Amino acid sequence: MTNQPVFETDLNDPHLFDDGIPHEVFSNMRSTSGLVWNPIGEEGDGFWCVGRFEDVAEVSRHPEIYSSGVGHIQIYTIDEDALEARASMIDMDPPAHTRLRRLVNPGFIPRNIRDYEPIVRERASKLLDDLIKDGGGDWVDRVAKPIPIGIICDMLGVPEEDRNYMIELTDHLVAGTSAKPLDPNAYGNTIPLRLLPFNSPAAFALSEYARELGEKRRVDPKDDVVSKLVHTEIDGEKLTDAEYTNFFRLLIFAGNETTRSAMSNLVLQIVQFPEVFENLKQNPDLMEGAVEEIVRYASPILYFRRTATQDTELSGTKIKKGEKVVMWYAGANFDEGRFDDPLSYNIDRPKQPHAGYGGGGVHTCLGAGLARIELRVLLEEILKRNMGFEIKEKPEYVHSNFVNGIEHLHVTVTGTPGASK
Repeated sequence: MTNQPVFETDLNDPHLFDDGIPHEVFSNMRSTSGLVWNPIGEEGDGFWCVGRFEDVAEVSRHPEIYSSGVGHIQIYTIDEDALEARASMIDMDPPAHTRLRRLVNPGFIPRNIRDYEPIVRERASKLLDDLIKDGGGDWVDRVAKPIPIGIICDMLGVPEEDRNYMIELTDHLVAGTSAKPLDPNAYGNTIPLRLLPFNSPAAFALSEYARELGEKRRVDPKDDVVSKLVHTEIDGEKLTDAEYTNFFRLLIFAGNETTRSAMSNLVLQIVQFPEVFENLKQNPDLMEGAVEEIVRYASPILYFRRTATQDTELSGTKIKKGEKVVMWYAGANFDEGRFDDPLSYNIDRPKQPHAGYGGGGVHTCLGAGLARIELRVLLEEILKRNMGFEIKEKPEYVHSNFVNGIEHLHVTVTGTPGASK
């Protein structure tokens, strides 16, 4: 490590995020000249903290310098054999990343994802009407979980009866990002946790499920993404079993967890900034900006790590080959140098990218367009019903420094809600 400031707060500690994003911590990080070093574990181990928007964008745009394939995309270190066993598209650099992304891109182009809007609206409408009928409930379990997992399962071809199982497994994946102890033998797992993504036996269960579904689609293909994954060839080659199962697991997690977290945080935003959403109700032309502000403010993924492949320099700080570089999206999304009054909730901000879908470059979120549709439709249906909310008890956040998720959010429905016309 070079002679740079050592950060006083340990961002590797998930307890720091038990009440949401610690904005003061990231403000202090951004105000420090250059980068700051966060030591962890053994002497000499640690990571560089990247918390300003332009620095995050610089790291994102240069995978040849800041690698996803070398080291690990989370802070903790894993063995080389585990890197290979766990690797999915998100853990790769071009050209390997480009090869896999080309396969799945067609399913996420705008004309294809627009087909899912009526399905999102139908599901959101039913879930909201049921919540109104009951006077409230756990927003996460009742609304935020079922919508995104339902859509990604539709795309993959996962049957309706297996949707709750997919929710259960992704819940356990998130638990694997925290200090929460997990039963290593859950779901019949016999693989050492260090070889499984998120160190979770749920990753084993997802792989087994993917393998079984893939076998069915090889024999009886359908119009779904799994059928495409098991039958399509890339450069004359089909996906290996490991590539396919890792791909399936990534799509289930990424297509569900990030949008779920944004939808969970949405209710907190409505309660905290009611005048903004009342204005939106009167000015629906602001909806596009509102959706972007939901994601910016929520910052569903708090960070991703890269590893320096060469000696380099960022923001005046010298970085050595092999050192960890952590992009804090939760810092970049509230950068005073990027956003005017970033802690204010402004759905009429000038149009410019935030870091809620990543900092740009090859790893920009594949499902960003789908997430925007899901969030817009849900918000439209909330406003249509004139729904307000009261938080009945303190939100229970996911115990993690990786996702800004909410486990439970018990609400009472207020206002004068009614079924949509």
